[in-house]
Amino acid sequence: MKNQFDYIDQQILTKLREDARKAFSQIAEELNVSNSLIHQRIKKLTSEGVIKNAEFVLDEKKLGYKTKSYTGIRLREARFAKEVMRELEKIDEIVECNFVSGNYAIFILIFARDNEHLQKILYDKVHLINGVAGTDTFICFDTCFKRNFVIE
Repeated sequence: MKNQFDYIDQQILTKLREDARKAFSQIAEELNVSNSLIHQRIKKLTSEGVIKNAEFVLDEKKLGYKTKSYTGIRLREARFAKEVMRELEKIDEIVECNFVSGNYAIFILIFARDNEHLQKILYDKVHLINGVAGTDTFICFDTCFKRNFVIE
């Protein structure tokens, strides 16, 4: 994949990684290229699926979600994985779901208003999904940093 991108593509991706809302004209000016070239390259990167979308990052604490947790889910049997993931997607407080290897089959990220709310999500929703054998939850005290991977 790396060989498909030239210097301009890499620089565009780097600029967008720093600020996804940066104006194309500003990127063009910083790279000393035409505005239309930036538009063409971003369109190409989007059509190839390299750029999926630009998102606003919400501050969960300011929105009242004080408890952040990662939960590992063990399944009764591997055949339940897809069904369980479909059901997890219906729970609004689960913002990320990953199919993983190791002691857990699935790892999810949950935002809850507080610990009591987290308990309700786990016991009244997650644990009731057919195929879930058990969970282990890890409370996140703070996120030290979060970033996209490096573009080389």
